[in-house]
Amino acid sequence: MRSPIVEKHRSDANDNPTGGVTSGRGFIIDWQDGPLAVDGVRREPNGAFVEDVIAAAIGRIAFYEDSRFASDYNKRALTGLKDAASALDQRTKDREARGVEGTHQE
Repeated sequence: MRSPIVEKHRSDANDNPTGGVTSGRGFIIDWQDGPLAVDGVRREPNGAFVEDVIAAAIGRIAFYEDSRFASDYNKRALTGLKDAASALDQRTKDREARGVEGTHQE
């Protein structure tokens, strides 16, 4: 039986995502709080990124695929997660090319 997922997401006064916490059985994710660039200065991350969580899920399912528990379900899940990771990577590259990566600019 899956455990319930509890999500508490926060936004700033301008309705920009500013962090939050997601938890469930065996995990707590403290999300990145605010932009990485403030007044043109890049800050160190202070929380998790969606990309990191997807990478962790890919790693775990790939581990299953390398075991006696390999299955078509795992392969399909890996395909979906890798597609999601690729889409987010493309988004980051686009934002970097436009000079808005790490900010709340669109």
